[in-house]
Amino acid sequence: MRIGTPREIKVHEYRVGLTPAGVRELVAHGHEVWVEAGAGDGIGLSDEAYRKQGARMVDTAEALFAGCELIVKVKEPQPQECARLRERQTLFAYLHLAPDAAQARALIASGCTAIAYETVRDAGGSLPLLAPMSEVAGRMAVQAGAHALEKAQGGSGMLLGGVPGVAPAEVLILGGGVVGYNAARMAVGLGARVTVVDRSLPRLQWLDERFEGRLITLYSTRDTVETLLERADLVIGAVLIPGASAPRLVQRADLARMRRGAVLVDVAIDQGGCFETSRPTTHDAPSYVEQGVVHYCVANMPGAVARTSTFALTNATLPCVLALADRGVARALLDDAHLREGLNVHRGQVTHAAVAASLGLDHQPANAALKPWWTHPDDA
Repeated sequence: MRIGTPREIKVHEYRVGLTPAGVRELVAHGHEVWVEAGAGDGIGLSDEAYRKQGARMVDTAEALFAGCELIVKVKEPQPQECARLRERQTLFAYLHLAPDAAQARALIASGCTAIAYETVRDAGGSLPLLAPMSEVAGRMAVQAGAHALEKAQGGSGMLLGGVPGVAPAEVLILGGGVVGYNAARMAVGLGARVTVVDRSLPRLQWLDERFEGRLITLYSTRDTVETLLERADLVIGAVLIPGASAPRLVQRADLARMRRGAVLVDVAIDQGGCFETSRPTTHDAPSYVEQGVVHYCVANMPGAVARTSTFALTNATLPCVLALADRGVARALLDDAHLREGLNVHRGQVTHAAVAASLGLDHQPANAALKPWWTHPDDA
């Protein structure tokens, strides 16, 4: 199979879908790999490093998209990239379609097969291709929040850990999953007073045992969240419903009860955000102030630490890329129910129930959509 990795074009996005080591693995399996020139420059992966491992360097994205069967990216395709996709071509990347009807329409119109990293599951029901970036985003959320709390950034001027004789900042983490856990590790390590709320009692019990009493765990109710918002200096939104829009846990009216100069960091912004007042920002202009509360809503937060993020991501995605290439896309998806969970769009149909529900579109189950494809091997 011919596999292509383009240079990412989202604002300040320096990650890359394949590393030279990944190219070497794919070439060893008998595949041809095309990489757009300069794709890895932002993180110190030179074109020569890719060539040494057997990649063909391609000058333009247009040529790469035109010549490859499987496109391996990091972030969702931008409009000009969607326009290059075609039928019988497969896209493997983060998509986050639930809040992005325009991208969904473009993928549907292209006729391509689009597999989303963020909805692939493993045998335990977790999200193995989302987890590495959730780990990065959780840790970065505290760094970003601590910076945003500085007075020059619009914050209240609080130091997360305080100093002797001065109380530390109050950090509220909404959601105790991978993002929430990693955010808690950072915030606790910096000496903040941390509270995590979640609706899973087993998860709260696990967090309580893991941190040995160094943070507070509370069951999430509307009353609990409202009460905690009143004293929070930093709030991290870390909730996720795979494939679906994030639930709005903080309403616009809630900002009135928050401290002036408090900070909201919305890690769920890729899925529409879990604060009603959130809107996507970029690393160029990462934050804004609304009703006296600083909002940090960068939609590709891990892109700021692109080298770490690339290696963490490709460690997880490479086995899936190999499966798709070695067995063919149709056979790989039909044989592996967990990988098949990643199928969001196939030949003009939305194939993920949560995505379809969020967008108000019809849904065709992935298995049903794929079987006619597999009956025509030339199409696979």
